[in-house]
Amino acid sequence: MSSEGGRVQTAVLARSRVGEGPVWHEGRLHWVDILAGQINVSDLEDGSTTTLTVPTWVGAAVPMAAGYVAATREGYAQVLDGTLVDVDPFLPAGIRMNDGKCDPMGRFWAGSCAENFARGAGSLHRLNADWSRTTVLEGLTQPNGLGWSPDGATFYLVDTQDLAVYAYPYDSDTGALGGRHLLARFDDERLGYPDGLAVDAEGCLWVAMWGGSMLLRISPQGEVVRRLTMPVLQPTSCAFAGPDLANLCVTSAAEGLHLSAADLDGSVFMVADLDVRGAPVETFAGSA
Repeated sequence: MSSEGGRVQTAVLARSRVGEGPVWHEGRLHWVDILAGQINVSDLEDGSTTTLTVPTWVGAAVPMAAGYVAATREGYAQVLDGTLVDVDPFLPAGIRMNDGKCDPMGRFWAGSCAENFARGAGSLHRLNADWSRTTVLEGLTQPNGLGWSPDGATFYLVDTQDLAVYAYPYDSDTGALGGRHLLARFDDERLGYPDGLAVDAEGCLWVAMWGGSMLLRISPQGEVVRRLTMPVLQPTSCAFAGPDLANLCVTSAAEGLHLSAADLDGSVFMVADLDVRGAPVETFAGSA
């Protein structure tokens, strides 16, 4: 495993409780602070950020033709100018939505889990462009980072409490999953917990390791081939950004830490000079 990394710099100085879900869209980085109910839009050129705040937790928010589709504490919702509309509060008390991302056809996938991470209480849901919803997988614990191979034939899913990344054959036309296999497991506690991920153009996964101060690059065969050290304890997720998707943006969390004024936890970072580009990620295909 190589420990070589790119050039890491602070892109957005922040003290996010749980920064998450970065999405690059129309020249801006869109990301959330889950526990603060914030959807942030950052200009990486000047470091400025505008924020929409909604009255609930937001596990993920993806741009669409008007506003965002969001995975909230209660279920799915559309967000327009900071207002929740078309709310689908299908989750029972004590269960919340977590990370989410759109597949190559613009369907929005998101996991749900128990707030206390009770084993087996997690599920994976798919929101179609017509706003119909399907629960695709059950019996998970903390479904988290997700993504697709560049050819769209494989779906990847982290279960954080399993310390694992799973891979599933994927039918992009129907959104159906095949039987899963274990791609990678992280039994070394020094690595931390696998969290959000991004897929690069070579088909490798970049997985943020909560508590491990690093990102790991994993090959499509499940081999850890590179380690990228981060200046924070709890990196949470990542997304390729920039006009040529050559930079990797990394969110982080300050929640639960005792920090000094100089600490950067909760900020967003940009990693350049990785010598790899990202695979494009879609926005939600649904309309208001």
